[in-house]
Amino acid sequence: MPDPLYWDDVYPIALLLNAAHPDVDDPASLDLGLLRDWIVALDGFSDARDAMPVEWLERIQMEWVELK
Repeated sequence: MPDPLYWDDVYPIALLLNAAHPDVDDPASLDLGLLRDWIVALDGFSDARDAMPVEWLERIQMEWVELK
């Protein structure tokens, strides 16, 4: 089982999203609701699944942009 992931695990989440969704060319264009759904669906995500922490979502999104 992978290490648990939490909203503040910005870089590991961005890496996993990049691997899970290689067809996304511009992560900055993603709707935050869709991004949230993809994050909570990641294997090992252990934080509040019903949360919508906009600040963390934006940080994750920008980290993913930098990975591209």
